[in-house]
Amino acid sequence: MQQARRPLFARLNWYWIFQLAGWGAIGLLTLLSLSYQGLSWAIAGTSFWGAASGLALSIPWRRWLRRQQLVGRHADWKRIVPALLALGTLQTALVALGYFVLRPFGNVRSIDWLPSALASWTGIFLVWTALYAMVQSLRRASRFEAEALRLEVLAKDAQLRALQAQVNPHFFFNSLNSVRALIFEDREAAAHMIDQLANLMRHALQSGQHATVPLAAELDAVRAYLAIEQSRFEQRLRVSFDIAPGVEHVRVPPMALQTLVENAVKYGVEASANGADIRIAARRSTPADGAAMLQIDVANTGALREPGTSTSVGLRNARQRLQLACGERASLELRQQADWVFATIHLPEQA
Repeated sequence: MQQARRPLFARLNWYWIFQLAGWGAIGLLTLLSLSYQGLSWAIAGTSFWGAASGLALSIPWRRWLRRQQLVGRHADWKRIVPALLALGTLQTALVALGYFVLRPFGNVRSIDWLPSALASWTGIFLVWTALYAMVQSLRRASRFEAEALRLEVLAKDAQLRALQAQVNPHFFFNSLNSVRALIFEDREAAAHMIDQLANLMRHALQSGQHATVPLAAELDAVRAYLAIEQSRFEQRLRVSFDIAPGVEHVRVPPMALQTLVENAVKYGVEASANGADIRIAARRSTPADGAAMLQIDVANTGALREPGTSTSVGLRNARQRLQLACGERASLELRQQADWVFATIHLPEQA
């Protein structure tokens, strides 16, 4: 597969862009300061001679700084400053050579300007070094930030898979209990239940490789699970679906919906001699901020009670997996309204 090409901004060699722009600006400023009495080719050559020699010296200077590791996390100015003095002296000597060779103002009769030239060029390289050290520090910080984000993503992925590994055995344990309860009563129904369980296992194994799956796949798994429980509870389990058109493609954490349905069966159907009604609904909702959200409701007749240990683990894991897979806006809440218990998921739409 062909790799995506990086944006033009990222492919530019910014070091050389700033190098040429910076030393070119120094050449222009030198030209302006020397041409106050008129412009000549000798003056122009002398001006850009100094800029060119400065550019040429900055290349090995940068290599030496990197090789000695003098800039980066902390700049070693105790070693840099003496080297800067030597570098400024060498640059001043090269500029003086340009004056002697090109003679922009005739023969050189005085060298009184050398101390000020030495101070100027040493200062220029000091500024160059300070800017280079700052850029290296920023790049180092950027690399650390990128690495921290990568490790955070890996940690979240590992946590998500660990939570998924906890939910799947819990779910299969309950399903196998249902098969065991039926196998001595109706072998044909038990065989059908095993087929449904195989479909569920296939879904769990496939979806376990992803942080999210389409809602349609989750609904298929829930229907298979309810078919297993229907064989066990028969008329005591009454289920209805209300899925709004167009939401089947929205992605949800795998097994999250099934956990809520399992909770409804356990505390609604199994806990009542007359069974319970279960309603599963999914629709879009629009909060005050206008962001598109998916709302999933799993409701059962009965009363809200303190959940047992196994279901508590499932609900706690469902909340954590929602946050990890769908972000901080995702939520799961339980509430009672009249004779119904509602488990409601809100999560941002992810196609």
